[in-house]
Amino acid sequence: MRWIAVTVFALIAVACATSPTGRSQLSLVSDAQIAQMGTTAFAALQQKTPAKGSDAKVSRYVRCVADAITRTVASGQRWEVRVFANKEVNAFALPGGKIGVYTGLLKVTENRDQLAAVIGHEVAHVIAGHSAARVSNDLAANLGASVLGSTIGIDPQLIGVGANLLLLLPYSRGDESEADVLGLQYMAQAGFDPREAPKLWVNMSRQGGAAPPEILSSHPSNDTRIRDLESRVPQALPLYKQARARGLEPKCG
Repeated sequence: MRWIAVTVFALIAVACATSPTGRSQLSLVSDAQIAQMGTTAFAALQQKTPAKGSDAKVSRYVRCVADAITRTVASGQRWEVRVFANKEVNAFALPGGKIGVYTGLLKVTENRDQLAAVIGHEVAHVIAGHSAARVSNDLAANLGASVLGSTIGIDPQLIGVGANLLLLLPYSRGDESEADVLGLQYMAQAGFDPREAPKLWVNMSRQGGAAPPEILSSHPSNDTRIRDLESRVPQALPLYKQARARGLEPKCG
């Protein structure tokens, strides 16, 4: 047991990664492995939730916003964008270049800039390695040394396990706050107005519902989110103005 404990701690020490803002996080899976997990998870979602294929205009609109962001901040990755017919106010991005937007979200986002705030936030989770970190944390906690010992090449059978974890595990509050910061930066760099990001969360607040107290939630409260985003808008505005000066003005209608 002592040898196993030493091995676990040693492997965790060498498997630490650093996020774009300097946060430490566990990374037991390779980029190729987490991308395969994301692709598997996306395929499972497509089987469960129908795509909004009947409304080409909506699909073009969402794809236009997503393409503008990914082209700016993740140009080396091809991203697949799907609109899902679901009343849930939600969107997601998965490793492997997958983005999903539920039609319920489009009833809350008032314009392309607010949609860009959501997509930028979700893409930030992937670029910052949050997806890999949450899968790594759960695998390490629940499967122990058998997984940690195979960090060089995780058993292919665990790809499906990791895909399920991507769909089920929430991000931490630290992940959510970091994705807010990065997402604001990404949308501004792509030519979307960062001043619309706090307004989006005002809209979210108006949706009501039984939101849990912030201390019990993995997400910051809407009030906290609005306050933090408003405080960071002045830093993002120069990026937005620079993007517009370079001619970046996404024509997403």
